[in-house]
Amino acid sequence: MATIQSLLNNAQKKFLEDDFDNSLREYGLIFRDNPTLKEAKVGIFLSDLALDNEMEAKALFEYYQVIKDERDDAHIEIDEIIQDIYQTQTKIQDIFLKPLKDKAEYEDGIRYNDFLTHIKYRGGFREALEDIICSTRVILTNKDEFRDFVVQLIDNGFDDMAISYLDNTAYLFGNDQEILKLYELVGNSSESRVSK
Repeated sequence: MATIQSLLNNAQKKFLEDDFDNSLREYGLIFRDNPTLKEAKVGIFLSDLALDNEMEAKALFEYYQVIKDERDDAHIEIDEIIQDIYQTQTKIQDIFLKPLKDKAEYEDGIRYNDFLTHIKYRGGFREALEDIICSTRVILTNKDEFRDFVVQLIDNGFDDMAISYLDNTAYLFGNDQEILKLYELVGNSSESRVSK
């Protein structure tokens, strides 16, 4: 049976060969059988970090090799550094992803709930729709939003647009009678406007 030190040496060798998946597995097996072994715990942390950030993990590995014999809390310091790295990465991702997310949402359109808020702000459906009609599309995520939007189009005299929405998307709802009745609503609306 292999000694703990030979198992640690083998896991360390995998790490130094950039075989981080196997070093993680080997350190994990050692730690499972020896949960108080600080070097195995650090090996797990560093192998996991190396899967995402090889350079930082290798630098910390070298730093750990220098301090592990000098300090009893070396494993705690490495753990704190790794936690700081992850927190910093998360903050950076948030900083960079938020504008991209906002831009994607803007380019993709306006969610129906946001459109409803805009209706309140503008004081009416027609005004709100005219604000966005040429530059943005309304994103409808369910049948109720679709039905409500089409009814609003009809009620505000956008019959052609309502028919276009129905023709282009009604198939998504199959033979749903609520959706099919919207065609009747458009017809009745058009007839009442013609007779006026």
